[in-house]
Amino acid sequence: MIIINFAHPLTARQCQQIEEMANEPITAVYDTPCQFENSQPLLPQVKGHIDDVPLTSTQWQTEPLLVNPPGLAPAATVLLAELHGRLGYFPTIIRIRPILGSTPTRYEVAELLNLQSVRDTARRQR
Repeated sequence: MIIINFAHPLTARQCQQIEEMANEPITAVYDTPCQFENSQPLLPQVKGHIDDVPLTSTQWQTEPLLVNPPGLAPAATVLLAELHGRLGYFPTIIRIRPILGSTPTRYEVAELLNLQSVRDTARRQR
């Protein structure tokens, strides 16, 4: 499975946690750290970061992908809309959280969230 990381670099331990949760090996990690310029429109910036990921149109649609979204909420929502258009579905995302009581602060993988499943379940509430 391919991880597309739009946030801080993942540690070896976090990658191990992801493999355990997904029950699948990581075949590639594409780090695309995001810094956003508040004085510029957000959409072109997000599209630029996605365009930096070295995947073909076919790979976007066929490879198993996990996405670590940027921490900035508006950027994350635009990113998910753009990815849905390219993938044809909502991706599974990685949720990272601080480890309670760690000094210095360290982070762990909290869960993998299959957003397409979330969407499909929510449709039943219409």
